[in-house]
Amino acid sequence: HEATPEMLVEAALRTACRSLAFTYNEPTVFVELLAATAALGQERGLPSILVSNGFMSPGCLELLGPLVRAANIDLKAFSEDFYHHYCGARLRPVLDNLVRMRALGWWLEVTTLILEGLNDGEAELRALARFIRDELGADTPWHVTAFHPAYRMTDHPATRAETLRRCRDIGLEEGLRFVYTGNVFCAGGGDTLCPQCGAPCLERQGWQVIMRTDTGVCPRCGSKLPGVWEL
Repeated sequence: HEATPEMLVEAALRTACRSLAFTYNEPTVFVELLAATAALGQERGLPSILVSNGFMSPGCLELLGPLVRAANIDLKAFSEDFYHHYCGARLRPVLDNLVRMRALGWWLEVTTLILEGLNDGEAELRALARFIRDELGADTPWHVTAFHPAYRMTDHPATRAETLRRCRDIGLEEGLRFVYTGNVFCAGGGDTLCPQCGAPCLERQGWQVIMRTDTGVCPRCGSKLPGVWEL
């Protein structure tokens, strides 16, 4: 079904959405529609969110720079070999674009799909976590998510919960303040804890979110949490 920017923005407003999210498939594939819709949404009070693999040209990122409020970027591994073999792409442009996105002022989150035996080596994960900490900031959320066999990788096993817990521990040990597990049940793995006192501020399980704060202030100690709390 053909969709115009006007149709998409009107549908979002009609259903009381507070933002527009561009995802599934890679949104830069339809960057012209993305840019036009995001610009119109911006005029109508709807900020735009990008869910992307981060593998885009400098010109594409320049076009999107003033139109995007937040992004979740798939950093699929911290190895050029992995990117070449499994993604048909390169790691360095993704890293460079992440740094540029941070400089543009986007709220930025990073997701890594963990495949046991392929991108979950301790040295690689620690190097990835240090990149996030040093280049993007320790408050940048890192999501480590479970792989489930599908499409061309039905012969690879699903990621175990204990593997994700180990990945989360590595991220926290390297100084990241917000590391989350996903795509599998890990008790507490999706919760946002206050970095100052450890109090739960947002509790997540599946699609359910219990918000202990809607202002970004810890309900226990009053510390201000990073993030976008008002659109």
